[in-house]
Amino acid sequence: AVHLVESGGDSVQAGAALKLSCVASGNIWPGACWGWFRQVPGKEREGVAVIHDDTARISYADSAKARFTISADMAKNTIYLEMLSLTPEDTAMYICASGSGSSGYCRLDSLDFGYWGQGTQVTVSS
Repeated sequence: AVHLVESGGDSVQAGAALKLSCVASGNIWPGACWGWFRQVPGKEREGVAVIHDDTARISYADSAKARFTISADMAKNTIYLEMLSLTPEDTAMYICASGSGSSGYCRLDSLDFGYWGQGTQVTVSS
């Protein structure tokens, strides 16, 4: 199993930046997919950004392109999500996930991820 612990969420004003971290532990093997998803109560979980830790292929949701950057430091077993120019629409619980990366490519699909953290709350006020 893989255990994921997120941190870095905060309440900020619109236009601010935040950097989320996700520390992984447990049965970690090279060639996995790592992702950030977000969820608002009453809405479906949304994939924000995913990265393959071997091929480094990255995908972003349209809402995250040009503002968010996902990265992985597997020497530290840590995945990051740097978020710029935050808007109230970015308010959500941000959840880190891990899944199989056998294809070398990760999709923004929660069904591809089997391990999930508890999440870290990001609240953006106008």
